[in-house]
Amino acid sequence: MRFKGESVWVRADDSGRPVLDAAGRAEMKYRESDAKSYRPLPVNLIPDPGGGPPEPPRAPRRPRPDGVTKRAPATGGPAVEIWTDGACSGNPGPMGIGVVVIDDGKRREKGEYLGVGTNNIAELTAIERGIDLADGGQPRRMRVYTDSSYAIGVLDKGWKAKANQELIARLKRRLAPLDVEFVKVSGHAGVPENERCDELARGAITGRSR
Repeated sequence: MRFKGESVWVRADDSGRPVLDAAGRAEMKYRESDAKSYRPLPVNLIPDPGGGPPEPPRAPRRPRPDGVTKRAPATGGPAVEIWTDGACSGNPGPMGIGVVVIDDGKRREKGEYLGVGTNNIAELTAIERGIDLADGGQPRRMRVYTDSSYAIGVLDKGWKAKANQELIARLKRRLAPLDVEFVKVSGHAGVPENERCDELARGAITGRSR
């Protein structure tokens, strides 16, 4: 089947229909060998009559009106996974971020104390640091996992921001030449990498004086 235009593996019954859990969600993996699975709603899954062959290489992007040209993405291979989370002790209050980058089986982690600010600033900065940590300057696909609806809204869905406009503008410029997909995950729901990012972020706050 396909999810957001990408071929995925979905647990199905003998008739080919997705097997749903008690909450009415399917079980999905981006690769059959993945240890992690996700729980999309069946309405977001599209049948793939062709059996999910790899997509053909994409043509280079045309220059954008603002003069920024997308890098031509690398063909083949999985996307770099960027897991991010921001934490704030009070809102506003001391902020911390956690980032986990998984690139071709190699894992990097980062926790950082940011000073005093808001939770939304922490969430946006975590994404910025994650992109910096993952981007090696080569054409590649990136998939950012975050539990922040706000961050996805202002960066990917065209929400108009009333605050943090300078940070958002800077991050949009950073994202403009890249091939980045955002994935919303549930926070504090037992998703291992999301929980690890939360642990790194909160550890950065508690350890700021050390």
